[in-house]
This record gives sequence, C-alpha cells and structure tokens, in this order.
Amino acid sequence: MIRPFRVTDLEALYAISLATGHEGGDAAPLYADPKLIGQVYAAPYALLEPGLAFVVEDDAGVAGFAVGTTDTATWETRLEREWWPTLRQRYAMPNEANSSTWTADERRAFMIHRPSRTPAIPQRYPAHLHMNLLPRLQGRGIGTKLLAHWTEAARPMAIHVAINRANKGGLAFWSKRGFTDLAFDGLSSGRTVWKGRLSG
Repeated sequence: MIRPFRVTDLEALYAISLATGHEGGDAAPLYADPKLIGQVYAAPYALLEPGLAFVVEDDAGVAGFAVGTTDTATWETRLEREWWPTLRQRYAMPNEANSSTWTADERRAFMIHRPSRTPAIPQRYPAHLHMNLLPRLQGRGIGTKLLAHWTEAARPMAIHVAINRANKGGLAFWSKRGFTDLAFDGLSSGRTVWKGRLSG
C-alpha cells in the first residue's frame, strides 16, 4: 500500500536509507551512525516537504519511500536555513587534510557542513526525488507505481535524479522509466550519474 508519510514513519525512513545506501545495497557495515544517510537524503524531505513524501507499507511494515521537491534551487536554500544548522552542531566538520582517509560518516558530515548546490540542472529539470525500496519490494513493479504516485502529486514539468554510478540496478530502473543521462557545463562525471525526464 502506498500512502502519505506520517511522522511515526521517520525511523523506518532512516532504516531504509541505510539498508539501500551502498550502491543500492546495505550500508550498515560502513556507518557508525545509522541515521547519517537518512539525515541527508530522506528526513529533511519528509519533515519539511511532507506533502511530497510517500511510503510503501506491506504486512511487515514500511519498506520503501519516495520524497522530493518540485523546486530544487529553492529547496537547497531552505535546507541551508532550516535543516543543516542543527545537524552541524551534532556532527563535527571532518579535517579536510585527511579527506583521502575519511570514513563514510566523515564523508556525510562533510556534505552537511559543505553541501554542494546542484549545478545547472534545476534550470531545465527543477524537480528531484529520492526513492528507495527494501529488497523484499524490488522487482515487483512497486517502484514504478511509487514513482507514478509521486509524480502525480508533484506534477512537475521535469524531474532529475542522481544515482551512484556503481548502482547498476538503480541506473537500469531510471533508464527504463524514461530518464536519460544529462550533460551540463559544470556537471561532474565522477561517482554520480545525473538523469532527467522532461515530463512527469
């Protein structure tokens, strides 16, 4: 069942973010703080933009979610004002001189202290979302239904997503749903693959 996010679902969102946070698979062995991934990719959307936050629930509980925004540029400004300051008090800024040996926690903490703005893309693809499903829901068409549910609620003209290059399953999912690779000036070709679709 797909339904709107409730505040009582927040712990499930943290858990799902962790369970799918390493190239689409379990990131739990990598993190000392199990909530760090969710602090970046799930919780702020669910709490600050609840009208565009949906979960998938089965007999065993919440096992997937879709969260996002229709205006990425405004969203990033809002995070700087309403979300990152509190987390910066909780998570220390890692020593940049040691960046080559940072732990997964330190890499995420750096993102909290020095979030990068999405380059160029929002001008043409203003909306973006994050969608994650636990393995028990994958391969059953539920992701397609969840994406359709989110886009119907958001009604954006164009959407973009960012996928880890090593997440082959994720890359295939978005490609099959009409998202194509994006290329813009200033867009890095590193670990992230940017994809977009011009209609919801």
